[in-house]
Amino acid sequence: MDDTRQRLTNCFQVVFPDLPQEALATASTATVAAWDSIAAITLMNVIEEEFGFQMDLDDLADLDSFEKVYSYLQKRLQVA
Repeated sequence: MDDTRQRLTNCFQVVFPDLPQEALATASTATVAAWDSIAAITLMNVIEEEFGFQMDLDDLADLDSFEKVYSYLQKRLQVA
């Protein structure tokens, strides 16, 4: 597992502690009942703190799965 994926997994574990680790990589708003608007904002804040940059609130609606967040981070970290 690459460093970005591991760090993102850790962020998801903070926000969704009841979700088994093997379910994190396939987590989405459709599969995780606890992933509501409050959890989305909390996740964004945890990710911002972990990766050291501010996310655009407008992007939040599109970041509705672990994989989409991971792809977003890969793009953001390449630019940084």
